[in-house]
Amino acid sequence: MSHTAIVFKNIRIQGLTIFYRESGPATGPVVLLLHGYPTSSFMFRNLIPILGTSYRVIAPDLPGFGFSDAPPHDRFEYTFDHLAAVMQQFID
Repeated sequence: MSHTAIVFKNIRIQGLTIFYRESGPATGPVVLLLHGYPTSSFMFRNLIPILGTSYRVIAPDLPGFGFSDAPPHDRFEYTFDHLAAVMQQFID
């Protein structure tokens, strides 16, 4: 079975640095892997290179998790609605 390399990247959203892992062909169908609570994109480290042979795989760390920024609670609303809004901006 062939595997593809994982590339580590960052993007700025709402003043935060969001870390993500990416693999696969840039023109392939996109598979977005969102981790649960309390994990990070690291949980997909073995799956990403396998899926990356056929798909463009993107796995971000939510704010406050993994290598993404973790602002203090008085500066960032850690609710599922707000995390979803940040991820929507990530997707856009």
